Amino acid sequence: MSGKAKDILQLDLYGLLGIERAATTKEIKKAYRQKALTCHPDKNPDNPKAVELFHQLSQALEVLTDAAAKAAYDKICDAKKRAEERTQKLDDKRKKIKLDLEARERQAETQTQEEVQITRTLEEEIARLREEGSRQLEEEQRLIREQIQREREAQQQQTGGYPQTNSGVERCSRSSVTPKLKLKWKCRKDDETNGGYSQDLLSRLLQKYGDLLNVIVSSKKKGSAVVEFATVRAAELAFKNESGLSENPLKISWLEGQPEVITTAAQPSQFMSSQSALTNERDYESVVMMKMRQAAERQKLIEQMQRDDEEDGGS
Repeated sequence: MSGKAKDILQLDLYGLLGIERAATTKEIKKAYRQKALTCHPDKNPDNPKAVELFHQLSQALEVLTDAAAKAAYDKICDAKKRAEERTQKLDDKRKKIKLDLEARERQAETQTQEEVQITRTLEEEIARLREEGSRQLEEEQRLIREQIQREREAQQQQTGGYPQTNSGVERCSRSSVTPKLKLKWKCRKDDETNGGYSQDLLSRLLQKYGDLLNVIVSSKKKGSAVVEFATVRAAELAFKNESGLSENPLKISWLEGQPEVITTAAQPSQFMSSQSALTNERDYESVVMMKMRQAAERQKLIEQMQRDDEEDGGS
């Protein structure tokens, strides 16, 4: 394509002349004369743009008054118009895609913020429930301990100091040994949560049965602990009733202080009275001895657990 053709294609020939595309040759010439007179170089000697405009008007007249040239020019104009329309549609489509993308991003950001807020709210509610549940658990455990204590005192008053079952079976244990239970549960060696159990959790699970003297969770052997109770009754209740976490139940066995079952035959009331008096005289001495030995027993218990851990590790 020649430079002249390129120049013409850059022009809107119909616009230069101010005519419609369907104008006749006569109308084209008339429009040319009117425009050319206003910008003729002779009338505008000091206006360089007048020369350029006059030249463009001449090109418009030359092309549009020739049928073949006009047809070729119109064809190119049509092609350019279609291309512009496609570009416009594409731009509109791209613009719509961009707007849709921005809208989705805003929606996603809003949803993300909502999810974060919902998650934060849920975490706050769980924390609140845990706190309230902890207070409720502590209160319930306190009430249970008080009830057990009242039942124990009432039973001791009825039987002269020692509880007695309905079948006439008396339970007793050596007063010099504090009752201890051994706890086991499933736990993998690489489980940092120790199967879900900790010293604090075990204390909260077991203290509802009575006072605890010591809770020792083995640091070497996963899934093992020893609990020392203040009374045999508390240890018995824990042994019979506690199951631990539902997803990881406890296996509880006696370690020390398990009460022996002694069947007592019917005895004359005078003999029972004298036996009770003799027992009461020994109570004070037994309690004193037990208090003196408890500290030593705790140390002994820790050493025993360490030996058990080493033996289990060796096996």
